[in-house]
Amino acid sequence: MSAYLLIIGDRRALGWILTTRRMAFSEPLRSEPRRLSSGDTLLLYTTRGCFKNPSRDRGRVIGEATVLSAPERAADPLVIGDRVFPFLCDLRLTKLAALGSGPELAEHVPELHALNASGRGWATRLRRPLVPLDDHDVAHLRSLPDYPNQRPTAALTAPYARWAPRAEADSQQPTGHAAPGPSTVSAHH
Repeated sequence: MSAYLLIIGDRRALGWILTTRRMAFSEPLRSEPRRLSSGDTLLLYTTRGCFKNPSRDRGRVIGEATVLSAPERAADPLVIGDRVFPFLCDLRLTKLAALGSGPELAEHVPELHALNASGRGWATRLRRPLVPLDDHDVAHLRSLPDYPNQRPTAALTAPYARWAPRAEADSQQPTGHAAPGPSTVSAHH
């Protein structure tokens, strides 16, 4: 099984992901999402701009999920404005941090193989939907004292879910909402 850092750059996308327990990708499907398979691990990372205040907020690892299905073309794709996200996969959310908590990724870049090799330009690696992580990186992040280790209860998910479009939160269906991204509902520019 593989592990990835799932880059989430918009709170509405985060709300959609956490309430529907799905992930959506646009065309063309990049190489990382094409490699996703059932059983892969996703560490959920929210960017500094995810909550619309990058001077206040920090880029944090806020949760963990297991991929339940490889991305497949959906008969009813997610539509966001004039963009279509036809590839969807199901997730099982296994861990979640309280809103505003979780380890700050920037503090740990020197210890992470996936980002340290990029030198000072490590943040450019986060401009894709998924960043592959090796066993060392996953173990390092999981060992941090503020790593999310709580089960994703309704009470823990609610502060994030408030940004999910109401119809989607109620129906669990991927109908359109607004969120930016080059190849996923969660990536940022």
